Amino acid sequence: MLSKWCRAFPGLAEEVTHARHFVAALLAERGPVDDAVLIVSELATNAVRHSLSGSAGGWFLVIVGFGHDLIRLEVVDQGGPQVPHLCDVTNQEEGGRGLLLIAACAKDWGVKDWPDGRTVWAELAREGA
Repeated sequence: MLSKWCRAFPGLAEEVTHARHFVAALLAERGPVDDAVLIVSELATNAVRHSLSGSAGGWFLVIVGFGHDLIRLEVVDQGGPQVPHLCDVTNQEEGGRGLLLIAACAKDWGVKDWPDGRTVWAELAREGA
């Protein structure tokens, strides 16, 4: 990565909006803003809803890395019992399709577990690269 930017957010649902604005401001004129905002919105929402980041005093971290030909978005959460996974598209439940959206618009994505949390990441092609 040529450069990386990061910011920590309290693990509150309303902070997802701030995470979207953070990414949009960083990518203005440097990348696919709409796809990046969608991805960070889904990942930050998952962090708050499905990990310990959404508990009292919780937090999540957004990292944006710029490479020559790609942008890497990462959301670090505080972990928990649920593991991020793709849901069945025929499932009738409301929600649960965020990772499918990410998989559809990202070049690649994945999950890295840590002793005290996890990172869910996605990579996008950089515009003009």
